[in-house]
Amino acid sequence: MAKSSPVKVSVECPHCGFKQHEYAAAKTTMCRQCGSHFAPAAPRPAAIFTARARPEARAETLSAAASLMQRFDGLWKSKRSNVIECFDCQRKQEVSGAATSTICPSCSAHIDLSDYKITTSFSRSIRTRGDVHVTTKGDLSSSSVRCRRAIIEGRLRGNLDSAGTIVINTSGKIPGRLSASEIVVEKRAEVQFFRRVRVSNIEIRGRMSGEIVADGLVTIRKNGVLEGTVAAKSINVEKGGVFSGQLIIGKGHLQQAELLPSETAALSKEPSIGLAPPLPAT
Repeated sequence: MAKSSPVKVSVECPHCGFKQHEYAAAKTTMCRQCGSHFAPAAPRPAAIFTARARPEARAETLSAAASLMQRFDGLWKSKRSNVIECFDCQRKQEVSGAATSTICPSCSAHIDLSDYKITTSFSRSIRTRGDVHVTTKGDLSSSSVRCRRAIIEGRLRGNLDSAGTIVINTSGKIPGRLSASEIVVEKRAEVQFFRRVRVSNIEIRGRMSGEIVADGLVTIRKNGVLEGTVAAKSINVEKGGVFSGQLIIGKGHLQQAELLPSETAALSKEPSIGLAPPLPAT
């Protein structure tokens, strides 16, 4: 009587997925494809997948965070108030920090309170009680810009009048006229002014050349360099700072006639120091 052959079953390698036939009574075997040992009755381990954040989900997260920051910023501005002055009648009033415009209660003139961020070429006039920020790629060539504060990181080719502080953090030539309560020339800045700079106080941390008329203090920090003509009430040059040029100290609100006097005015106004007038040629 012939003996029945052992029963074979199809098994799958849990490592590489290769299918092969093995005896049903086998306790262990070896995969004919990858050579790994496994038990034919052992179930194949489930594949482990690492979930990756989708770009859309990341963008949504960043957008939600930015929206939350904007809400906090808006809440802070709404709780804060600013005192502004009308451009036409100079009347002062208190407005909410979140306001973008208002009306003067005295002369009914419109007052812009918006902040301007210049990222490309811009040539329109600006008159706002907000801030003006010229980025590194910005080019401000407006003939007239009036604002509360200004940060210059790009090109400035027009006139700028600020009621507060002007921070200059760029290099190049500035052909326009600047006037402000305070001007700060940052360390990496290297600017040349072609027109007079009128300011109450100015602080030089980088390099600057031009003519300055200051009602208050001119400060040259360590490693700061100032070249040109300075007329101010006082000047402070720290150790390591450099000043080169003409200096007039103790006078404020100087006019053009005082800075550049004619020969006749100079002779008539300057006190005599005991020198005899020159003899006529014979």
